[in-house]
Order: sequence, then structure tokens, then C-alpha cells
Amino acid sequence: MREIIVDNFAGGGGASTGIELATGHSVDIAINHDPNAVAMHTTNHPDTLHYCESVFDIDPCAATAGKPVGLAWFSPDCRHFSKAKGAKPVEKAIRGLAWIVLRWALAVRPRVMMLENVEEFKTWGPLLTGEMRPDPARIGETFEAFCGMLSGGIPADHPALLEACEFLGINPGSKEASKLVAGLGYNVDYREMRACDYGAPTIRKRFFMVMRCDGKSVAWPDATHGDPKSSDVRSGKLKPWRTAAECIDWSIPCPSIFDRKKPLAENTLKRIARGIQRFVIDSASPFIVKCNHTTSKGNYDCFRGQSLEEPLQTITKTHGYAVATPVVTPFLAGNGGSEYQAKPRPLDKSAHTILKESRACIVAPVIARQFGASTGHRADEPSATITAGFGGKSQLVSAFLAKHYGGNYQGAGVGMDEPAHSVTTVDHHAVVASHLVKLRGTCRDGQPVDQPMPTVTAGGLHIGEVRTFLEKYCGPESTGLVHIDGVAYQIVDIGMRMLQPHELYAAQGFPSWYIIDMDYRGVKYAKDKQVARCGNAVPPPFAEALVRANLPEMCQSKQEAA
Repeated sequence: MREIIVDNFAGGGGASTGIELATGHSVDIAINHDPNAVAMHTTNHPDTLHYCESVFDIDPCAATAGKPVGLAWFSPDCRHFSKAKGAKPVEKAIRGLAWIVLRWALAVRPRVMMLENVEEFKTWGPLLTGEMRPDPARIGETFEAFCGMLSGGIPADHPALLEACEFLGINPGSKEASKLVAGLGYNVDYREMRACDYGAPTIRKRFFMVMRCDGKSVAWPDATHGDPKSSDVRSGKLKPWRTAAECIDWSIPCPSIFDRKKPLAENTLKRIARGIQRFVIDSASPFIVKCNHTTSKGNYDCFRGQSLEEPLQTITKTHGYAVATPVVTPFLAGNGGSEYQAKPRPLDKSAHTILKESRACIVAPVIARQFGASTGHRADEPSATITAGFGGKSQLVSAFLAKHYGGNYQGAGVGMDEPAHSVTTVDHHAVVASHLVKLRGTCRDGQPVDQPMPTVTAGGLHIGEVRTFLEKYCGPESTGLVHIDGVAYQIVDIGMRMLQPHELYAAQGFPSWYIIDMDYRGVKYAKDKQVARCGNAVPPPFAEALVRANLPEMCQSKQEAA
């Protein structure tokens, strides 16, 4: 009889998607108490049997109907353990969700079980007497007992036994409780993994526990990606980390921060300023976005970038690249660019009149994160952690060459992957650079976009796209200029926008075909709900890698998956 697969706490569907990518089949059973989560899961996994109930209200024996369980996946709520929750008291119903693993092990004994949570899951311990706060003197005590009940057993008088029995609804003197004391005989191992090491463009780090009772050892997947500067990547052993730049939808407009009806908060402006200082002004090699010619609709399709020191790369018909709608902005040469002669205009409009001095520039995009002391990061880095509270507030800085001729040129500029056009006595080219700005948390400087995106979480980590527009500067030398290959550029405008849900899902490693904006009934999801599902989701590459490593007999080949 074919073994079935069960996904407990199936929210956005990340684990189920990764399992399906590995096995070629939808998970057989998915359980979640949230109707919206079940609706999204049903939309993308229509062949799965869904239970919209609490995991504790499901009888494993009845749900599986006597079929053997090859894999049971568990992603219990992490709010009790997450460092992001601060000092808030825990909720009893949430802190004990992981005990559901024991119920499935007692009832149907899955051959392999996998649990995902935050790194702090190992600190699971009892609460202070009379308070709903963890006892700092007993950190990790409950976690060790949890592992012991699954494997070799615990002392009969261990205090965690009573807690387990309470959540499982069994008598401490029952046969089931005796089994927990003796240990269920699973081989248990755990470790932390980073999504960027397995092909997702995010640095998200998570705790994973693998439990198996088939006599085999737990297997951990080898990393497939690594730091581009590492010897393993340089030698071709590993692929370079996927980057935040891959996730950015460069066709989305990025409005100027100076034209907003409601000014940005002071802290947000400070973070943007620090990010531009580090990743544009002080950067020896600003991230340049490779772009192709405009389409019939005037849009660009961006894929990746290149250093300004590299030769401009060839652009192809099938792999065009682009930047996030840069704009041409005039400035008054000689006065530091502090006064505008006219309002900025998009590149698909006629350029301002070019005089003897170069007086126009373009904005380079960066990713801005709107939380804490974060400054953001470049668009060529992996994305920052994305949270469910629409924390995907990000700013982007993109790059290409803008041509500022007079009335005899109507084009939208030159892609950085094309040879530069003729240079005349009056400079007609400008540059757009890019980085990420983080607007919450403790990050001050953000990050470049040639690294993985920061972690996407459910708590509201905000990442912004910042575009810094640069124009060759012909006035007297002064501070605050951007020097690239010996050429001085003046910053004349800065754009900022929040990252959209589809960009955040891309950062989590979800496939492009995954439906996130509506359910199978046609009911549309608000953006905050989309981000919430994303922040709570397991990056699919995690689940795929773990299943391939531990259950190869259930998996299809990479070629078949493709």
C-alpha cells in the first residue's frame, strides 16, 4: 500500500509545495484551523484532502483511514519561541502546539516526521510559577524531554510528562503515557538551515528536526548554493546564492520621496540616507541593473545586474533585463544640485533641454526596510526576511544608461548589457544603482541586492525599494558626489516603494505559478493577508531538500520535476 503524506499546520503551502516538488505528488492530507489559509492551500493543492480544524481536533487514525504514513510534516506556531515577540507573555494554547507530534507518533507512527520552527525552539522550557513567562533558569528543559519521549525515554517523574499528557488529553497513568516515558524509539536529530544555501533567495534561517523509526539514520541535505566569494562557488562545486535582485519587479514605478503627500518618518529618511551613503556614494562598485530595450508597452524585464567595472554584457532576445522605472531629473550644475529647474520626468518622455552643462540625472534603486534601525540593502543581495505584517516594505535602486540628448533622440536609453553609444562633447549618459533598505529591526545599513533577501517573517519586517538617480556632474568638485570609475555623479532624486506580495513570495522561493492573490472560489486576498501567508510559510526549497535527502524512494528526479 502506498504511503501517504500529511502536512500539519499547512498555511501558505510552502512545505506542501516543496514536498510536491520533490515527490511529484500533492500531499495527501493538509490541516489548518484558518479558513483563509486552507482556501489558499486548496487553490494551489486541489488534490489534497483538507481539514479546516485545529490539529488537536483531528484523529490521526480516522484521518489516515488505516493507510501507512510515510511522512508527517509539522510547522507549529513559533510565537512562543521567536525572539521577535519581545517580552510579551506567551499563550498556553500556542506554546504547546509541538506536542501534536507525539499524538501522531503514538497513533499512526509515521515512518519519517519533520518539524520546522525558529532557532529558539531549543529553548522550550517550563513557565514561571503563576506567570505565562518562560523560566530563564530552566531553558531547554521541555525541549530535551520532548526529544527524549520521541527517542529513548525520560524519567517517570519528569515535569514535562504532565504537560504533554495535558495537551494530548491522556491520563498520566495510561498506557500511552507509559510509552512516552519509555520512549517511542525514533532516531531524532536536528539542526539549523539557511534557505539561501538550498536555492531560495532569502537568508531565512530555521530550526529543523527530523525523526524516523525505520532504523535508518537521519540525512541532512548538502548545500547547493554558497557565498559567491567562497572557494566552493569559485571552483564550481556550489552555485552562487540567488539574490534579491531576482525577486524585484523592476517594472513597478518607484515614486520620488520628495513628492509624497505625507512626508516619510524621520527614522525612515535616516535609514534611506545611510543606505545611499554606503551602497551608492561610498560603494566602489554600485549594483548596476542590466536592462534591454523597452517593449511596445514601455516596460522592462529585469533579471540580474553587473558591476560598473565589468564590460557591458550582451543582451539577448529571450533574456532582456531592466530597471525599476527610472526617471530623468534636472539639476542646476554648479550649485550642488540643491535646486530643481523642473519636475522629474520618466524616461519614456522627452528629456529636458540639454545645455552646455549636464543637468539631468537618473535615480538608482535600493531596497529599503521600514523597521528598527535598518537602512536597507542593495538590490543585488538576497532579500531580507519578509514578515506577515506587510513587512515587505522595500526600496530598490536600479541601474542603466539614460541618454539625455536634445530633441533628436526619442529612445528610452541604453541597457547596461549593450555597448555604450557614442560619447560626445556633451555627456548624455547617466547611471542607476540599487540596494535594499530595511526599515525595522536592528540593521542600520541595509544590504546590497547581490545577496539573498532578508528573512520573511510574520511579524512585520519591512523592506523597501530605494532608487537613487545619478547624473554626471560637471560643476566644481564638492562633497556628496558619487565617484564611479573616476567620474563624478550628482544624486538628484530618490525613489521609494514597498515590495509587493509577489516579490516577497519569490524571495521565499515559491515558484512563479503559485497563486497568492485569490482562492479557488475567486475571493481576492488583501495585500496584508497575502504577506501574512508568505511570512508564515516554509520556503519550499527547505522541504524539497529535506524530503529528497531522507525519502529518496518517494521522490522523482530533478529532470522529471523540471
